[in-house]
Amino acid sequence: MRVLVTGGSGFLGAWIMRRLLAHGIECVAFDLQAKPQLLHALAPEQADSVQWRTGDIAQASDVTRALDGCDAVIHLAGILTPDCAANPVRGAQINLIGTLNVFDAARAAGLQRVLYASSAGVFGPDDGATPYPQTHYGAFKLACEGSARAYWNDHGMASVGFRPLVVYGAGRETGSSAGPSLACRAAARGERYTMPFSGSTGFVYADDVAAAYHAALLRDVEGAHAFTLAGEIASVQTVIDGIRAIVPDAHIGAAGTPLPIATAFPHDPALQRLLPDLPHTPLEGGLRQTIAFYRQAHAAHR
Repeated sequence: MRVLVTGGSGFLGAWIMRRLLAHGIECVAFDLQAKPQLLHALAPEQADSVQWRTGDIAQASDVTRALDGCDAVIHLAGILTPDCAANPVRGAQINLIGTLNVFDAARAAGLQRVLYASSAGVFGPDDGATPYPQTHYGAFKLACEGSARAYWNDHGMASVGFRPLVVYGAGRETGSSAGPSLACRAAARGERYTMPFSGSTGFVYADDVAAAYHAALLRDVEGAHAFTLAGEIASVQTVIDGIRAIVPDAHIGAAGTPLPIATAFPHDPALQRLLPDLPHTPLEGGLRQTIAFYRQAHAAHR
């Protein structure tokens, strides 16, 4: 199987390709620029096997060209909340029009389904059951979910979208919710760091998200699904305490308001039926692995 991963230069793209490569699945990465550095750090023995194709997800012809010769697609390309706030039109071109381009290209290529990145940003701060986005980013992601349903209703194109909460792990260094990963990096380097939000949220280890995409890739899917991956609901202080348990002299704090996303989500039996036995990395284990990665990287550059 040859899988196109859009947004391959990004954090989640690298983690997903790491997992797919480890299971013998060929990967083609697509992005504005080929930036394989994180993939090389995560999967040094297999990263060179990835073919890179460059282009703009907002250009239909670039997406069609990228998908040529691929059997499946995992669509991750997009810009995050701050960039969508700064330029909503460009945000819509990339996050919404780009997703439509992927669905159209997949349909033209005869693919049976599309796997894509949605976001828990589709929810507001008070309700984890009914979408009510508070940001342009969340609004575009919710529109993508609606369009995915339309592709199923109009063309029989199946899809699975995942809405992870705060994804953390090695390489998560941009975006409004990168704080846990940056805190782990700072602790590993002996630096001070203040996480830019407080309160509680769900923390999801990167490899658990990658495992969900891998599992969905191997399933026969009907319909248009969007599943929330809440991870472990915990306070930011619990994250800080977890980092200090691993690095006792860590200088980590937190400031700012809570993220504008709900902290309670109903159990979704459809996720268990479609993708049973997905892994769940405890917060302590994920923090330990993230700090270990940054310690090794820091030692290598000293």
